[in-house]
Amino acid sequence: MSLKLRLTILSFLQFFVWGAWLITMANFWFGTKHWDGTQFGAVFGTMGIASIFMPTITGIIADRWVNAERIYSVLQIFYGIVLFILPHSETPDSFFYIMLLAMCFYMPTIALTNSISYTILKNSHLDVVKDFPPIRVWGTVGFIVAMWITNLTGNKATEGQFYIGGAAAILLGLYALTLPKCPPQKLIDKNAPLSEQLGLNAFKLFGNFKMALFFLFSMLLGAALQLTNAYGDVFLSEFANFPKYANSIVVEKSTIIMSISQISETLFILAIPFFLRKFGIKKVMLISMFAWVLRFGLFAFGDPVNGLWMIILSCVVYGMAFDFFNISGSLFVETTTDKKIRSSAQGLFMMMTNGFGAVLGSYIAGWAIDKFFTMKFTTVSELSNYLETTPDNSTFLSILKNSFNSAVNPDGTLSNIVFVKDWNHIWLYFAAYSLVIAILFGLFFRHKHSIADVENIRH
Repeated sequence: MSLKLRLTILSFLQFFVWGAWLITMANFWFGTKHWDGTQFGAVFGTMGIASIFMPTITGIIADRWVNAERIYSVLQIFYGIVLFILPHSETPDSFFYIMLLAMCFYMPTIALTNSISYTILKNSHLDVVKDFPPIRVWGTVGFIVAMWITNLTGNKATEGQFYIGGAAAILLGLYALTLPKCPPQKLIDKNAPLSEQLGLNAFKLFGNFKMALFFLFSMLLGAALQLTNAYGDVFLSEFANFPKYANSIVVEKSTIIMSISQISETLFILAIPFFLRKFGIKKVMLISMFAWVLRFGLFAFGDPVNGLWMIILSCVVYGMAFDFFNISGSLFVETTTDKKIRSSAQGLFMMMTNGFGAVLGSYIAGWAIDKFFTMKFTTVSELSNYLETTPDNSTFLSILKNSFNSAVNPDGTLSNIVFVKDWNHIWLYFAAYSLVIAILFGLFFRHKHSIADVENIRH
């Protein structure tokens, strides 16, 4: 089996074991367990909490003491075991803590996958810039395949989704042990200070203005990623509240529509080598930021009928927004950090994007949506007018009863207050947020494009 194929299998399974449950977990939570939404938000945030510290810790271990492929194997096997335990949780609290444990095992493996792939490719004298993106694209394919397997086997609302992910994770952990060895560099002198012995020197990267800026913008872009993951599917689903859209394909097939985003990733990953050589790392990251502006802006004005093309184009743009920053950012870390702390530096990148960025994005966005972008309706005339229908429309009355658990009183008031999210302004403010980040990044982050830097990634 060729080296590239072996790394392709690694990438495929890495995201398969996540995609098996990430998109469908809500169906299990709400449809099977019947637990509430506030606690679900906390569970969704466990990925961010784990990413704050675990990738950095495992990166330090991989730099100093244990082969990267071995620690990767142990983490995946334990992750798989915890997934088998997870669906047997009796309470939301126990589910939260078990999920947090699972994420502590899984989240650091994302950065380790990059480090392992880079090391093996370089040791084999292959071109990382050219050869890694086609390998990484199969990770996205693995995520999509896992989603469809979970759905097609009827497991999207059952514990089966966790068993699928758990079994694949244990298999992946065993498979990792067959990969070429990626030993720690052990380039630090044994008489060096304790902080250096422990690999904590990676944190000194924050003392470098350029690296500190990079990590700051990584955190801010990580927040943007969290926004689209958390609210994209529910945004499409809530078009069902509009009678004229209730039976549209966007409502009925919202998850499939959203999966266009992952399919788009596979195409843009393949384009990264060209863009990196043509424009350089900074411009590629800047393109990503403006792509986020477009992603949110198209959602703001899209609808299931006349604006369907905007929704689909937004999903296509997602591939550029997501891939261009994550992969070019990872390559930036690879080219600008000392090889003694490289795994640790990749862990810091993960910490800022999927850790602090994800937690802050989830918390602040949830607070802002509840406080500023959730509308309250008390009369049938106001609500029907907003939903672009008439108070006596039969579909509207059915939606009022089944979706909002409310009815019309004789005086035209609603029996229960109806709350509706103002998605148009939500997405516009998200777009404005991304635009500000892009402008500030372009002004303050200085990184001169050099073909030599990109070419040297292979060494």
